[in-house]
Amino acid sequence: MSTEGYDPRLGTPVGVIPAGLGKRAGARFIDWVIAGIVGAILFWLLSKSTSTPEWVSILPGAGFAFLYFLGFEVTTGATPGKKLLGLHVEGAGGATKPGLKESAFRNSYMLLNLIPCIGGVLWFFAALGIAVTIGSSPSKQGWHDRFADGTRVVEDQSG
Repeated sequence: MSTEGYDPRLGTPVGVIPAGLGKRAGARFIDWVIAGIVGAILFWLLSKSTSTPEWVSILPGAGFAFLYFLGFEVTTGATPGKKLLGLHVEGAGGATKPGLKESAFRNSYMLLNLIPCIGGVLWFFAALGIAVTIGSSPSKQGWHDRFADGTRVVEDQSG
């Protein structure tokens, strides 16, 4: 039985269009370019201003990427890349945007990059798992969305 515009077969309210893998990947690419530029600047400043090992200099940039996604999702529901491509992140239960805990859980896989030596490999496999689960889900939710209590990326319907 369906109530309040909810289709239980899809797990998505009727009229809400889940964002597909291609658009989500495009938005993520745009965001990684923006976050990468800032991260590179942080890396350069840290490596020039102190005599820390290179791997330590990478940490602020990697941490910045996590904070970038967390900050934009919690405050506006969309990163700049998602806004450019007409997408936004809904919180659990169809909330207009994720809360701090949901966004932190949703993006926690990015912190794998902070692990010296193997972090990049772990991150790659986590991202690959996200792509596979988005592609195979009728509601287009990745494992990270389910881990975050059911967040999802949807097409903007506001115009």
